[in-house]
Amino acid sequence: MVLLESLSLDLGHHMPDFTLDDPFGYSYNNSDLMGDKGLLVMFTCNHCPYAIAIWNRLIQSRNSFVELGIHMVAINPNINPDYPDDSPEAMKSKIEHDRIPFPYLIDNDQKIAKAYQAQCTPDLYLLKPDMTLFYHGRLDDNWKDESAVMQHDLYDAATLLSQNQSPPDIQHPSIGCSIKWVD
Repeated sequence: MVLLESLSLDLGHHMPDFTLDDPFGYSYNNSDLMGDKGLLVMFTCNHCPYAIAIWNRLIQSRNSFVELGIHMVAINPNINPDYPDDSPEAMKSKIEHDRIPFPYLIDNDQKIAKAYQAQCTPDLYLLKPDMTLFYHGRLDDNWKDESAVMQHDLYDAATLLSQNQSPPDIQHPSIGCSIKWVD
């Protein structure tokens, strides 16, 4: 496992459109997924301990984000034969077992992860309705221990976005396992 940080990207940068399928064969695009106030795009996977540690928090926070007018989508860029725990079949099991309440999509050729310059799982992007970057950083200040969290960075940024305020001045990078690129 290689630990990486998300890159520092320019806020206001227009992020690429996407259309991807979930493991059940349903297709989704960013326009259809976009909430009135924004969209949280999460590059994640099934096997990375950093991603595993925050999956439940993301699932539990879905209703809070929807109340802010922000929808959520998870994208798995680790479709790599060397990582069967991240296969579409394994994704189906995770969706059903964890009752994931937002689309969990397959980035089969990793083009979307590359276009977003995603580096790790998880890598979190909060987008405005015009697909410009508002926040790119960590979920909170303690990936390992939910009970020790003192700062809710992502939710605080989402609240600012929902109130048409400026993005947070400080955006700490997300950390996680490297994306398993297929060369």
